Amino acid sequence: MKYVNYGLLIFVPIAIISELAGGSAVLVFTCAAVGVVPLAGWMGRATEELATYTGPRLGGLLNATMGNAAELIIAIVAIRKGALDPALRAGMIELVKASIIGSILGNILLILGLSILLGGLKNGTQRFDRRQAGVNSTMLILAVIALGVPSLFGHAIAEVNHDAVEYLSLGVAVMMILVYGLSIVYVLRFATDDTTTEEGESRPEEEGHHAGRWSVPMAVAVLVAATVFIAGLSEILVGAVGPVVAQLGVTEFFLGIILVPLVGNAAEHMVGVQTAIKNRMELSLAISLGSSLQIALFVAPVLVFISLLLGNPLTLVFNQFELIALGGSCLIAALIALDGESNWLEGAQLLVVYIIIVLAFFFLPA
Repeated sequence: MKYVNYGLLIFVPIAIISELAGGSAVLVFTCAAVGVVPLAGWMGRATEELATYTGPRLGGLLNATMGNAAELIIAIVAIRKGALDPALRAGMIELVKASIIGSILGNILLILGLSILLGGLKNGTQRFDRRQAGVNSTMLILAVIALGVPSLFGHAIAEVNHDAVEYLSLGVAVMMILVYGLSIVYVLRFATDDTTTEEGESRPEEEGHHAGRWSVPMAVAVLVAATVFIAGLSEILVGAVGPVVAQLGVTEFFLGIILVPLVGNAAEHMVGVQTAIKNRMELSLAISLGSSLQIALFVAPVLVFISLLLGNPLTLVFNQFELIALGGSCLIAALIALDGESNWLEGAQLLVVYIIIVLAFFFLPA
């Protein structure tokens, strides 16, 4: 993983030079997308080092938050670009909304599926804490409701009062942030410290723990530098979306729901799969489901408020195809997590669902 992060950094200067030289939009988009991956990896490494000074629970929260930082930056850049150019406004908002749904789908179908499949093939049936899995499953269903209500009611409300749709989105966003905040309080203060499963088996929570190799100033410096470069590459990436759509014949929607989430979460995805292979299924589950919940209950509502400040309002109204994919994906992930154990077949099932959804979105017309 470390050597991959080193090697892929070459795409950062290539993307910048290609953009300045007026290179092919596809080349610029590809290099910028690949360049974000190692930067997100270094951001994750920096937060991991900081976590050794903050403790495991706060450190885990910090890792989850910074794991979604790259995608949040890309979304903010897209919203800002749409605010500056009215011709791009609708396309950029569609890109951001699709990236929200795509991130959730990618985490709970692609990454959790790969983790369960590869972990199961190597270790057989893997077990994890059913109590925490139950909490996460309930939160997943809550996320579907929170994102679905404005969408289902918004179309009817818009026929009478379009402004009311924005007010509904703002109200739902506040409630989503509130429940996410309550979940953080629960994890940090009231969640059990017991390190055994319900069957009495020890969970390998401390495996792979290490003392901080970086000082706090160094970790903060790397974090800031990675964030700055990700912001710059995001500007290049989003700027190339229009020409790429024209050249390749795909839609902003497909780029947003499939490609952007893979780019923004690639480093975190690899960590989730690696931990499952090491038979640390509970940590892998926390990474994939925790990231999905943070996107749905924190990143999405925060973007609603940020979009207002940037003058390009984003509402939590999604199309019926996104809602169907989201609801079905969260349901199957919750069912797999509830019994407290997983096997490779369940991982294959999640991957099949993801491939079906990708094919459907690829052929969906603009």
